Amino acid sequence: MIPKVSLSTRRHALRLTGLALAAIVASCATPPTHVSNTPANDETASALPLVNSLRAKNGLPPLKVDSAASNAAIYQAKRMADAGKMEHLIGIGDNFGKRVKASGVKLPAAENIAEGQRDVNAAVTAWINSPKHLHNMLGNYNGLGVALAYNPSSSDKPYWSMVLSSN
Repeated sequence: MIPKVSLSTRRHALRLTGLALAAIVASCATPPTHVSNTPANDETASALPLVNSLRAKNGLPPLKVDSAASNAAIYQAKRMADAGKMEHLIGIGDNFGKRVKASGVKLPAAENIAEGQRDVNAAVTAWINSPKHLHNMLGNYNGLGVALAYNPSSSDKPYWSMVLSSN
């Protein structure tokens, strides 16, 4: 036999459940401050001439190295490598704006991601050949960060991230 529970007890239990759920969601919505020790390389210096050449051909000013964008790109490349998947949003409550702002990137900003390319030329070429990624690289930004991380559990599959910033 199921014991009877008063309406006020049920309401209290529901409130506690709601508060617990809100706390879980809130903890997931904030990007973690630590990513695993997955190796990652800052590839900004190698990518910058390629992106600036593209921008010059389109009559746009050059981008400059932005250390905050580089940090955000490294963070995202590591996250993708850790997860073994190429996605902008990884995990419940992930938010691009909050994630890059946590690295010091001012909004507006944009992010290009790729997987599988073995060098920076191939990654930038893949982005150029993708209309949405090309649009980002030709956008009204002035800073750049590019990173590469490998997934050791999948034959060192490369994961790339580019962050374009307004810094």
